[in-house]
Amino acid sequence: MSEIVVTEAQAANELMRLAKAIARHNNLYHAHDAPEISDAEFDALVRRNNELEAAFPQLVRADSPNAQVGAAVEASPLSKVTHAKRMMSLDNAFSDEDVEDFVARVRRFLNLSADTEVALTAEDKIDGLSCSLRYENGELVQAATRGDGQVGEDVTANVRTISDIPHRLFGKVPAVFEVRGEVFMAKADFEALNARLLAEADDPEKARQFANPRNAAAGSLRQKDPAVTASRPLRFLAHGWGETSAMPSDSQYGVMQAIAGWGIPVSTFLKPVAGATGALEHYREIEKQRADLPYDIDGVVYKVDRLDWQERLGFVAKAPRWAIAHKFPAEQAETTLEAIDIQVGRTGKLTPVGRLKPVTVGGVVVSNVTLHNRDEIARLGVRPGDRVKVQRAGDVIPQIVENLTRDSVLPEFHFPDHCPECGSEAVAEEGEVDVRCTGGLICPAQRVERLKHFVSRAALDIEGLGEKTIQEFFDLGWLHSPADIFRLQEHRAEILGREGWQEKSVDNLLSAIETKRAPDAARLLFGLGIRHIGSVTARDLMKAAVTLPVLRQEIEKYNRMFRVEGGAWVFPHSDDGTGYLDFHGINGIGDAVINSLRLFFDEPHNVAVWEDVLSEVSPPDYIVETRASSVSGKTVVFTGALETMSRDEAKSQAEALGAKAAGSVSAKTDLVVAGPGAGSKLKKAQELGIEVIDEAQWAAIVAAAG
Repeated sequence: MSEIVVTEAQAANELMRLAKAIARHNNLYHAHDAPEISDAEFDALVRRNNELEAAFPQLVRADSPNAQVGAAVEASPLSKVTHAKRMMSLDNAFSDEDVEDFVARVRRFLNLSADTEVALTAEDKIDGLSCSLRYENGELVQAATRGDGQVGEDVTANVRTISDIPHRLFGKVPAVFEVRGEVFMAKADFEALNARLLAEADDPEKARQFANPRNAAAGSLRQKDPAVTASRPLRFLAHGWGETSAMPSDSQYGVMQAIAGWGIPVSTFLKPVAGATGALEHYREIEKQRADLPYDIDGVVYKVDRLDWQERLGFVAKAPRWAIAHKFPAEQAETTLEAIDIQVGRTGKLTPVGRLKPVTVGGVVVSNVTLHNRDEIARLGVRPGDRVKVQRAGDVIPQIVENLTRDSVLPEFHFPDHCPECGSEAVAEEGEVDVRCTGGLICPAQRVERLKHFVSRAALDIEGLGEKTIQEFFDLGWLHSPADIFRLQEHRAEILGREGWQEKSVDNLLSAIETKRAPDAARLLFGLGIRHIGSVTARDLMKAAVTLPVLRQEIEKYNRMFRVEGGAWVFPHSDDGTGYLDFHGINGIGDAVINSLRLFFDEPHNVAVWEDVLSEVSPPDYIVETRASSVSGKTVVFTGALETMSRDEAKSQAEALGAKAAGSVSAKTDLVVAGPGAGSKLKKAQELGIEVIDEAQWAAIVAAAG
């Protein structure tokens, strides 16, 4: 266990950061099949969260990661399905002691005598996509992904294409029975699929390639077109059940045997075991065979065998007390660090990348690792030529976990203090570990990345102008700044003369660009890639400023009128009597955002880019349509677990009703909407005498406003 922070305030701050980080990575993994960190790194975040919650139970948040399962499916193009019985997650064990503690907890909860054996089942944990199959009178009528546990995606048509899953069960079955398990892809099938996708692509550089079998399975199942799913080699293994009208046995093992008898595949590793000793013996046996298995697994799952005991044990927030997943340690290998390269990202961040002598880790050849930042290099003490231990967990970004030749005499690696792309000074802001190039839009690396960002979906969303095309046009000298995109029509004839371009594709591209001549102001602001200005912050700024020229004017006024004394902002009264936009009064806007805008407009080349863009486009005034309501002009705070809408939906409703949605309770708060689990915010509202209503009363306010 890592060291617990000393103070309650430190714990509260870290829990807040952990909740946001875990939610983000959960969403990337479950909703987008695009993890950015390894399973081991994610598990470490969850363990740290659990340690803090155990040490400071008064700080457990309503949005605690322990209350969340999977990820919501709001953005999915597939229809939604509400599960008749919630699809739960599993708590994790990482050591033999954790497994022994699990069995001991079962004993204590059930008040079992010392000589009463705790019979368990043990089976391999498939690294796939959770899926529920609903059979009625033996017929498959519906299939759904887990989603957030309550609501998943309807994948019935897609599941019908998977040969492992029968459309009709064999023998005598209950009137209603939901089989739950994992959709996965075998390793050999995964490699063959990637090879086929590469061979079928007109342009190999544009070929769709999946990162690992789990992503391939998830991406293949969640297709709008079942024909695509049918072309992918998906498999299925059952590991449990959901809603049932009758139980075919009184034990976990018995029910799973019945499911297998109905024609649905069940793991060959599933077996009954006696207590922690039997469970750990089977774990060792499965672990020895792991590398040779035809599919990926990441652990072993233990479940209490007796169903009446399962019912008595019940559930915690997101997981059953009667089951636990014993995770395998991350797979590791040794190799040589041959070089350290520095990559410059869109925001100027200098990221060190280790180039390895290729080594196979967990069946995948690894040749690159991220070294994260300057501090990580110093912590590991790595230099080109070192022998290193590399870890790969969850089939995502590998990492160096140990420098095996730290004491060897090798030339020290010096992290650059100037950008390798443009030569500008590279510095780390106070309190930050990341080193960034100060060249901004004059830096070639940032230019290309910022151009890609400018046309991305969350920014101007220019169809047909992808990353490869941006790079191609940049290399040709046609694109230097965002405004050049709107001057590409001058190169129409030259584009037509290039390989791969036809008249229709060129005209479609130029037409798509022309449709963005009056872009949404917040999207345009976000698209410029100004540090700390994300999509939400851009909208908040534009709601206050309304137009981009006013935003610049007000920031420049801040430059003239504000100063910093002792680390605090000080506002001297203006001699000319002019007013100013109070950026600090905008919800979610702090010193970091204001300072970033100030520095942006301080640089003449940034101002030149800004003016150049606005000479090509004319964003309309940014006005959020509102309607009169009983909360117009008031400040509303939402707290606790909202059950009928997400927090973002609630805030959007408040803004549409003319209210301000704030993140904290203060004397300026007019109304608090409290859901289940509301904690400190509710308490503070009660202390201040602020009106508190529940979610149903808020819904009535929204309905009354029409």
